[in-house]
Amino acid sequence: MLMSGTDYRESLRRYRPVVHVQGERVESVADHPAFAPGVAALALVYDYARREALRPLMTAEQHTSGRRVARMVHIDRSGTDLLDKLEAVRLLCQETGCAMRYLTHDAFNALFQATHRTDADCGTEYHQRFLAYMHRVQDEDLTCAVAMTDGKGDRALRPHEQPDPDAYVRIVERRADGIVISGRKAIVTAAPYVHEFLVMPCRNMSEADAPYAVACAVPVDAPGVTIVARPAGRPGEPAAKFSARYGQSVGAVFFDRVLVPWERVFLAGEWRHSGFLTYAYAAHHRHSCIAARAGFGDLLIGAGAMMCEANGLPAGETPHLREAMVELIKIVEGFYACGVAASVYGVADPAGSVQPEPVFANIGKLLLATQIYDMHRLAHHVSGGLVVALPGPEEDHNPATAGRIDQMLAARPDVPASHRAEVARLIGDLTASDTAGWYSLISLHGGGSPEAMKREIWRNYPVADRVRLVERLLDRGVLAEPGAGVSKGRQPGRCCAAGCQAPEALPKAAE
Repeated sequence: MLMSGTDYRESLRRYRPVVHVQGERVESVADHPAFAPGVAALALVYDYARREALRPLMTAEQHTSGRRVARMVHIDRSGTDLLDKLEAVRLLCQETGCAMRYLTHDAFNALFQATHRTDADCGTEYHQRFLAYMHRVQDEDLTCAVAMTDGKGDRALRPHEQPDPDAYVRIVERRADGIVISGRKAIVTAAPYVHEFLVMPCRNMSEADAPYAVACAVPVDAPGVTIVARPAGRPGEPAAKFSARYGQSVGAVFFDRVLVPWERVFLAGEWRHSGFLTYAYAAHHRHSCIAARAGFGDLLIGAGAMMCEANGLPAGETPHLREAMVELIKIVEGFYACGVAASVYGVADPAGSVQPEPVFANIGKLLLATQIYDMHRLAHHVSGGLVVALPGPEEDHNPATAGRIDQMLAARPDVPASHRAEVARLIGDLTASDTAGWYSLISLHGGGSPEAMKREIWRNYPVADRVRLVERLLDRGVLAEPGAGVSKGRQPGRCCAAGCQAPEALPKAAE
């Protein structure tokens, strides 16, 4: 059954998580104003899946059950699935800024691959456990947050070397009825208003780190779980034209001797497979991030064009504004094109699923991570200084000031002053507020730092193939011989492996 947004809100009221925000304990996350923009954003994701016109994009048939499920909890089987997910996330983020539920999709696809691989190598039964859990989540239409990034402690030390063993989540006890975990996860998107946590390792573990190689599912209100969160967006702020309605909370999650039944455990000490799970999730998640920021970029493009019009300088008729708008379009569609390429060249997995091609996925994420600041700069360039100089909306209804402000904002006769003010405040909310700074930082580091993407690009890019290509072109084909190296046959003073005579030195007079 696909829940509606109303159903989703009501489902949250059946949970009793321990949540703190702004220094207070929250009784009901569904009704607390600090989380209202985040709950509204996820509710819209649920409502879109029920729209008949969007059904082919927002839902899919789950091959392991034959049932129609929400796209955001579906396992990809083809390049078409990857493209549909990409388009679905972009569409959702055009409306909400960040759809959040795609993290469930990304973790499910990584766990689907990793549990199959671990079973094949270790003779475990994780894959069937995960399938049973996934089917329940799909049938009940739940949303899972991904608890992946650990507190980490001293970054120079491995998990088992930390002075504080809770710097990373670990298994502290194995029992007949399950495992007991403790530790801290530092950055958990949508933590307060989901149904479940998917606990996953955030790095490649060594043998000594085996207790930290753990993946499992934990209800948001399981005994021993505490969430300390930030508000979602800018709730209640009149100037927050976008983020007062839709936003995203991020929480730190503390696990204090939490019992996880065995049927919810998908990795428990098989340290050699922690890296694969991490890398698989990164490929799926960075692919989704591309679509999410493309949706955000669409908002900037539309608002920038509207601001140009409101200022009386249409971008199509004003060369320097047109140039800036085209640059903004190039950035957004450029990294989105990498997402499309990662879908088209998707890599089949032995589990029967497909993941985005990792080089294109990581290049796309690297581009958006480093160019998000350029996106903001270009939006500022085409909009002008009114974005940060405009008095707050409280003055719009102040009899002593409203008329004067309307006079100041008068530009084109066919554009009301109130419209110009609304567009300016929207751009200010998206690019020059604390929420805007948050979007920049989450774009830079969300899904891994730029350095992590660079490592993945180098690890997966066929550099050796490019070397062999050049070898075939060099030295008259000599290097095309099997096993030949770049320096084969080279001797000082000789130009080739055949031993040609070195040219005679030129006389001094001829130099």
